[in-house]
Amino acid sequence: MAEESMMQQGDPSQMSFEDALRALESIVRRLESGDVPLDESISLYSQGEELRKRCMERLQAAEARIAKLTLDAGGGVTGATPFGAD
Repeated sequence: MAEESMMQQGDPSQMSFEDALRALESIVRRLESGDVPLDESISLYSQGEELRKRCMERLQAAEARIAKLTLDAGGGVTGATPFGAD
């Protein structure tokens, strides 16, 4: 059943940040309910870890983009360097 839920959610690497976060929240709710058998809990935990990694990667990429914003002398944003353009 856990594999089935992963198939419905899709590949974490192809999910948007918002979709991955919603899927992770759903897994956490199921695990916290205490109604999931041990084997399924292990599978859900593994899926949750993959989703957590995906969310962290997306957040780090966003932070890097924000850090690369260029400012003028007055501190106003004048443009941005695309992430990975270095």
